[in-house]
Formats: sequence, structure tokens, C-alpha cells
Amino acid sequence: MSIFIIAEVGINHNGDINIAKELIKVAKLAGCDAVKFQKRSIDKVYAKELLDTPRESPWGETQRAQKEGLEFGLEAYRELDSYCKDLGIEWFASAWDVDSQKFLRQFNCKHNKVASAMIIDVALLREIASEKKHTFISTGMSTLAQIDAAVEIFKKVSCPFELMHTKSTYPMEDEDANLNCIKTLRDRYKCDVGYSGHETGLAVSYAAAALGITSLERHITLDRAMYGSDQSASLEPGGLNALVGAVRKIEKALGDGDVNIHPKEVPISKKLRGHIFQND
Repeated sequence: MSIFIIAEVGINHNGDINIAKELIKVAKLAGCDAVKFQKRSIDKVYAKELLDTPRESPWGETQRAQKEGLEFGLEAYRELDSYCKDLGIEWFASAWDVDSQKFLRQFNCKHNKVASAMIIDVALLREIASEKKHTFISTGMSTLAQIDAAVEIFKKVSCPFELMHTKSTYPMEDEDANLNCIKTLRDRYKCDVGYSGHETGLAVSYAAAALGITSLERHITLDRAMYGSDQSASLEPGGLNALVGAVRKIEKALGDGDVNIHPKEVPISKKLRGHIFQND
């Protein structure tokens, strides 16, 4: 089974539909399987006290102005949905509250996503699981007990899912990746396990691919110097192209694990071992 590669647009579009479309095109040209966004109901996710605090941004002087500036509404999502269909690439989004999950439902996306921050939100998990769509569940900032509880919610209603090993630092230092958790999660939950990376390079993602992950998610951007908290942990177009190309090569190189003489080795064997056979 091929690794399902997700280009995480998130909020790197900076509220600009044209940037979002350009990122979707970048993902399609690179050979990604899907693009992913994030959806929030600002007043449900953030406290009024926080939203009223000062924060300079391209949209104003408060936290509210910044966060509202990054959110797409219904018309923008309709446009993105149509654009993805025209390009032939799947899209879905991680909802950060129940209302946002209900909002996304109208687009009938094939997949759902639980962000690491939301893995302890029982009401949201139940809402997502009720849809019975294949769900990617990121495990950053979580204990095994918290992951146990989330997995139980999805198993209880027979909602298909896979976990995604994650470390929620932006950008993540390579030494913090702890990729051996992929095997730990796979053995404990008897499920597919992917990797959602926030590192700046490609080597850690390559290593994850070699460990047998079933999905790979990386943030993407047009330019890491753009405004936004996720930009520095994102891949620019050239990096995304390199990632997808290398992962597809790694998949081929892993093979099926059967130890035997490859047909292409037969003539080489005859040539290099010929003197041995003559002496028999």
C-alpha cells in the first residue's frame, strides 16, 4: 500500500484564497494525495480575554483580528472545494471545535483529521467518529492514556482510523523526533501509523517512510519567510517535490522482505561464481 502523502496548508494561506490555490497547485504538481486545511470557530476555540489582547498583524491590532483574518468562510471553502475537484486532488481539514466539524460535513470529504491539540476533546472526537470516515489522529503532546481514550472512542463506533506520530514543536529539532514511537503505536493499537512532521529538513521524514508508515503529512508554504507561526516548519515547493520523489523511491526500495535470488541477479551469479561451478 502506497504512503498517503498529505500537504498541510493549514493556515499558511494567510487568509488569501489565491495563496491557498497556489499551494494546492504546488501539492498537486509534487504528486501529493491530498491537501489539508484547518477550521476554527474563533469564539469557541479561544477565550474572549485572549481575543481582546493586543497583537500586531496584517489584519489589525488584536488577537481576534489576527485569528479572524486567517479563517476562510463558506464561500472560500466552496471555491477551494471546486478548485481541488478541477485539479483532481483530495482535500480535507482538521476541525478545532464541533461547529467547525459540522461546517466541514457539507463538503463530504473522504477523510477527517484530529489535530494533536484536540485529541483530548471528547465531544469533538465523538462528533468526528460518528461520521465513520477514515480519520487521521495526530498524537503530539499526548500520553498513552490519552491516546488510549481517543482510540476507544473510534473503536466503539467502528470508525476507521490511523494514528500519526507527531511531536508538536515548530520547528521540531531532529533529535526530538523519537521515530521509534511509530513501532510502539503500531504494536500497542494494532493499527496503521503515519507520521506528521514539523522539522525543517527532509531526512527525518525519509526515515519515517523507511519505518513503514502508511501516511505522511508535512506543512507546505510558498516561502518560509512569509508571515505565520507555521511557515518556518514548512516545506517550500522544491522541498516538497524532493520529499514526494524520495518517498516513492523508498517505497519501491523496501520491497516485500522475501529473501531470494532476484531474476536480475541470475546472470551476474553465473558470471561471478562461474569459476566455483567449474571446480565442482
